Amino acid sequence: MSQPLTRPTSPPVVPRLPSTVRLGLSRAAIETKMFFRERDAVIFTFSFPIIMLVLFGSIFADDLEGTGLNVSQVYVAGLIGAAAMTGFQNLGISIAVERDDGTLKRLAGTPLPRTAYFMGKALNTLFISFCQVVILLAIGVMLFDLELPSETSVWATFTWVFVLGVLGSSLLGVAISSLPRSSKSATAVIVMPFVVLQFISGVFIPITRLPSWLVNISSLFPLKWMCQGFRSVFLGDAGATLELAKSYELDRVALLLGAWVIGGLVLCLMTFRWKSRRDH
Repeated sequence: MSQPLTRPTSPPVVPRLPSTVRLGLSRAAIETKMFFRERDAVIFTFSFPIIMLVLFGSIFADDLEGTGLNVSQVYVAGLIGAAAMTGFQNLGISIAVERDDGTLKRLAGTPLPRTAYFMGKALNTLFISFCQVVILLAIGVMLFDLELPSETSVWATFTWVFVLGVLGSSLLGVAISSLPRSSKSATAVIVMPFVVLQFISGVFIPITRLPSWLVNISSLFPLKWMCQGFRSVFLGDAGATLELAKSYELDRVALLLGAWVIGGLVLCLMTFRWKSRRDH
């Protein structure tokens, strides 16, 4: 008796994974939702630079002779730079916590590429930093007579300084997240370098009043160049006399911030760990 013929079964169709860019955008949306659900983190993140600007801008409100500017306006530009670099602190701490509580270990079991994870964090930081900058600019205009530029080219300078600065500092934050041994030590390990950088990069103390060895150290990190770029946008030609080189050196700013983006990504790929040290 002949056997019935059976049709050959075709291999199961494996669905194609979304592109890295699409995964990164999806991850950015998730990161943003999680951030705004943590109300205490939202309040602290947005209130800290505002409080610092109001305090320093109100205490040090003297005019800078021969420039037509006042110290408060210099603080606005500096604190915009610090707000654009908050990703260094926020990402360094949050990723260390996610690694310690097992969140990253669970993500490692998914097809999510590292690049998409970094992209999601960076885009989320771009959005949060942009919101901070808008608030600081509004306060600068209302309280400290800051004049917003009217030229398109100046706003183009603001855009590339902001984007390169945020991305570079965010990637540096991802990389430094591997330094704390646990989530308990993350805040102490990461906040201190960020505070020191603000004092030596022209945020709270004019760069011309710092000793040369401190300026040399700050020149190795993106914050000094971010602040310099933002001063060029909001202080104009009059503020160039406050710089060490009597110029904003925007070509050098672009070169070094771009180098931090590339170097930061390489550093992330080399040092990033999905698991904590105790899982090895």
